[in-house]
Amino acid sequence: MNRMIGMQLEGQTILITGAARRVGRAFALSAAREGADILLHHNHSTDDADQTAGEIRAIGRKVWVLRQDLGRNDPESLIENAWKIRPFDALVNSAAIFGSETWETTSREAWQQHLAVNLTAPFFLSQAFARHLGASPGRIINILDWRALRPGSDHFAYTISKAALASPTQAMAVALAPKITVNGLALGAILPPGDSSDEVGILSKVPAGRWATLEEVGSALIYLLSETGYTTGAIIHLDGGRHLV
Repeated sequence: MNRMIGMQLEGQTILITGAARRVGRAFALSAAREGADILLHHNHSTDDADQTAGEIRAIGRKVWVLRQDLGRNDPESLIENAWKIRPFDALVNSAAIFGSETWETTSREAWQQHLAVNLTAPFFLSQAFARHLGASPGRIINILDWRALRPGSDHFAYTISKAALASPTQAMAVALAPKITVNGLALGAILPPGDSSDEVGILSKVPAGRWATLEEVGSALIYLLSETGYTTGAIIHLDGGRHLV
């Protein structure tokens, strides 16, 4: 169906995990500006979630806030709870944990936490979502990282969990076709890190030489949510070329 420019997602409802702050917030606001109503998931960022929800309402869209720890609770229950509020058209698996452990310092606990949130949850959320959709069309977007295809020894558990998520992204694209498209968005230098990481050092390795804007991040997501449905199993890099060097 053709939509007015600036309202490419009008009439849709989208569940976005980890949508209270940073990149997840940018996804939620971008989708709302394009006409979507938002099911906004968060874990412990209550104040940020409320603020983001307020901004979505100010745009004129509906928003519902759902809190759940995807690393501890049954992930499928988030889909159940969201579906009871309103059946939705798309799932954006954005929630993630980003630990700084190296291969030497990665503990069993950190390893299991990263796999639970960054790999296991997206898969079972997607599985439950597909079951609810039945024969209806839908879209699943998994948020990856440039490291997914160029893994190194830094941020070890995080990197491995995101690299692992690339495989089910493509496998589900085949399994759920033709009704549901499944794509990945691999991000690079989007926002300066929340820790004390060397920002200059990070950008020195990015061919584009700069951070991405949140508008660019939102536009990439909107493309995957609104294109004709012929793009599936793709992993789009929004990283300024970082995965090439």
